[in-house]
Amino acid sequence: MATEQTYIMIKPDGVERGLVGEIIARFERRGYQLVAMKMVHASVEHLEQHYADLKGKPFFPGLVKYMSSGPVVAMVWQGKDVVKQGRVLLGATNPLASAPGTIRGDFAIDVGRNICHGSDAVESAKKEIALWFGEQNPTINYNKTINSWVYE
Repeated sequence: MATEQTYIMIKPDGVERGLVGEIIARFERRGYQLVAMKMVHASVEHLEQHYADLKGKPFFPGLVKYMSSGPVVAMVWQGKDVVKQGRVLLGATNPLASAPGTIRGDFAIDVGRNICHGSDAVESAKKEIALWFGEQNPTINYNKTINSWVYE
């Protein structure tokens, strides 16, 4: 089975609203495997690193303030095409453009409170996993017997 990893983060609004279990369940029901997870109250400096590509945007200070306002749940998910399909599960960045049935389409209204973050490419997933979990491989590798019923 060809497999890749992605970084998915449940933002403070998702944690505060009690959506952690629902979000995990949606990834699990799709057939993806959770291989690392932790709850973190990120520092401003850490978030500035994570969102470095957005630093010049006018909304950047508000984004960092919001993201540092409470804990997030940092996760690594593994499976076939999980980066692309993980973003499909999340829905569009703007929740109002997200289809019903997606996480953002079902639970969010404003871009500034859009429940979660998902890596946009395999390379950015690797960088984000290293930033949030450390340079060493943070994942726990295990074989799920159900994989033969999910993958050909």
